[in-house]
Amino acid sequence: MEARGQRRGWERWWIFLCFFLLVCFGQQVSGQIRYSVPEEVKVGSVVGNCANDLGLDVNTLADRRFRIVSGSNDALFQVNQNNGILYVDKHIDRDEVCDGNSACLINLKIVVEKPLEVHYVEVEITDVNDHSPSFHDKDFYLEIWENTVTGTRFELQTARDLDVGVNSVRHYQLSKNAHFDLEIKDSVYGDKTPFLILQKPLDREITEIHRLLLTEVDGGNPPKSGTLNITVFVLDVNDNRPICNSDTLTITLRENAIIDTVVIFINASDADSGLNGEVEYTYSRHMKPKIREIFQLDRTTGEIRVRGLIDFEENEIYIEDVNDNKPEIQVTSLSNVVSEDAKIGTVISLISVSDKDSGINGKVVCCLSDSVPFELKPSVQDNMYSLVTKERLDRELVSEYNIKITATDLGNPSLAVYKTIFVQVSDVNDNIPEFSSNPLELYLTENNPLGASIFSVSASDRDINENAAITYHIIRGGRTQNDMASAMNINSETGVIHMLKSFDFETVKTFQFHVVATDSGTPSLSSNVTVNVFILDQNDNVPVILYPVSANVLAEGVEEIPCNVNAGHLVTKVRAYDADIGYNGWLLFSLQEVSDHSLFGLDRYTGQIRTLRSFTETDEAQHKLLILVKDNGNVSLLATATVIVKVVEPKEAFAASDVKNAVKDEEENNVTFYLIITLGSVSVLFVISIIVIIVLIVMQCSKSTDYSSKYLQDTNYDGTLCHSIQYRSGDKQYMLVGPRMSIGSTIVPGSNGNTLVIPDRRRRDSGEVRIASADGDTAGLLCV
Repeated sequence: MEARGQRRGWERWWIFLCFFLLVCFGQQVSGQIRYSVPEEVKVGSVVGNCANDLGLDVNTLADRRFRIVSGSNDALFQVNQNNGILYVDKHIDRDEVCDGNSACLINLKIVVEKPLEVHYVEVEITDVNDHSPSFHDKDFYLEIWENTVTGTRFELQTARDLDVGVNSVRHYQLSKNAHFDLEIKDSVYGDKTPFLILQKPLDREITEIHRLLLTEVDGGNPPKSGTLNITVFVLDVNDNRPICNSDTLTITLRENAIIDTVVIFINASDADSGLNGEVEYTYSRHMKPKIREIFQLDRTTGEIRVRGLIDFEENEIYIEDVNDNKPEIQVTSLSNVVSEDAKIGTVISLISVSDKDSGINGKVVCCLSDSVPFELKPSVQDNMYSLVTKERLDRELVSEYNIKITATDLGNPSLAVYKTIFVQVSDVNDNIPEFSSNPLELYLTENNPLGASIFSVSASDRDINENAAITYHIIRGGRTQNDMASAMNINSETGVIHMLKSFDFETVKTFQFHVVATDSGTPSLSSNVTVNVFILDQNDNVPVILYPVSANVLAEGVEEIPCNVNAGHLVTKVRAYDADIGYNGWLLFSLQEVSDHSLFGLDRYTGQIRTLRSFTETDEAQHKLLILVKDNGNVSLLATATVIVKVVEPKEAFAASDVKNAVKDEEENNVTFYLIITLGSVSVLFVISIIVIIVLIVMQCSKSTDYSSKYLQDTNYDGTLCHSIQYRSGDKQYMLVGPRMSIGSTIVPGSNGNTLVIPDRRRRDSGEVRIASADGDTAGLLCV
């Protein structure tokens, strides 16, 4: 035995040394495998085959050994060192091994020798239903006052079960009874705690003790159960009045009865117990003092004896009522919400009044607080009233009422009581959406980006909730040529308008569309607003030079002048126009290149080229001038023209002039016919446009005297560049400008109409703005 003990000691040291070497110098550590075994399983039962589950080669098992080298509960299991089969070595009680924990895991470390490997095995011990639920005590006692309100909860003992999971306590059952019910709640510890709930009032005078049986059942198969005896003692409260054997006792007593004669015994009893059941007899507080002088009452026995002289003529006994009770008001509300379109006479509540006094002291009259659209109508039954509407209601003016009802008796002095009824007025869809103003004005710069938000309309509705939920849409389908509704889209919820089309001022200058606001009531109400859109000009047109053109293209670009002209002689005039208007169409001329700066000068406003001095023999015979024309926009747009000036002898100049004039006359005669037709058409269209504009102005003025788009013919404007129509909006003044054609020009009628926006600021040098004409002349001064 001693040798065997030494051998086992060496084996343990050898295993420990191998394990230490594996830890220090590296070893092959396998992954973890897991087995499950129920408690109470027979000793020797196989848990699992570690060799197979670890994937070890079966052919090498004869040379390998399996050992369990760790695990605090390793004595429960053993492994066959030859084949690696893990089996139960001791009786397993899960409650002892895991101390009642819900998860019971045994971790084992198994070493396989040759070569040395370490494997981890986890064995889960599963629960079996081997315990019955039980309570700490077999009997449980409760004391409950008989006036305890229903719904009161009383916590009971919680049952315990050493099993876990489905084998633990699942539910409770309460024996059938008339007063109590059972409620189960989960505690913070995961237990199910039973509560006794009082469902029906207790009456000690009927039942003083209630005995109940609480049964708890676990979830095992088959289930096991335990019981708890519950005894409820109903405690007495003074809830019973003393009761006399008769409400009225009639006694015949002789006049001049002897003092101390027994008149009667008052017999009363009380169903309560203890002090609550002891009865004491006293006179009513309304009893006249004279009665107390004649009769004596024993407080304990209820015996009444003659105490004084009884004289019928002097001592007639009666009770005189006193007005010592206030009236009482009871309200039965049919509804505390009334629709604002309720008809006059709609019943809101039923009012009943009462008074415990009698006679005139018990007569009651009712009235309402002043300034309310309600009234009280008396019923055919006494002391009954109906609260009804007497006027039309309007929630938008008053949304709720606190109606004060006063009940007053007719006693002297009278007593009164008050009661307040709250009535809320519900909304109906009786208000249309309203816009802040109509019409609305929108000023939109041309070349607007597609899809951008340009405007927002907003309407309000005095109703509430869905009756005030507003949606917007644009009226489409107009068959007029000026219908632009299809070019816009509106967000139905926000009223934000997006433009689906980019506008060109030279094509469209103004138009209008209509937006409809509709609420979500039933039926829905709607209103519309007119939006007048004015397109504002941008500098998006390059100046166009009409004359002269480049000498490389046409011979007319060459100007011949006599050599004997004096300073200031008009050589030629550069004609140009710009489809934009205002500052964007205001053209300025400048000399970019000239062969001799001392010979020629250019008027920056008219485009006239004049000589600055007389020609000399040393001057060249031909001069080239490069003319730059630019508009006055924020970012100026440019155009250039070349003028060739030839200096010739006077006779040659006259001959060339005659030939040129003849050619021009012939051309002008051909062009004049076409121009007359064109100008006639333009004039007719212009007159029609003016008439339409005037009609629109009259219509808009009839709607609003403050409407801003009032068109006025500019009578102070003079020049050949363009015609103008002015209109004003708020603090801004706008000017519509169109072309005024001169004979011989090639401007397409209607192509250069635009809008000049005149800002509030003033030019530093003067309060005037100069407008250039299409033929180069100064059109005049536009006073701002």
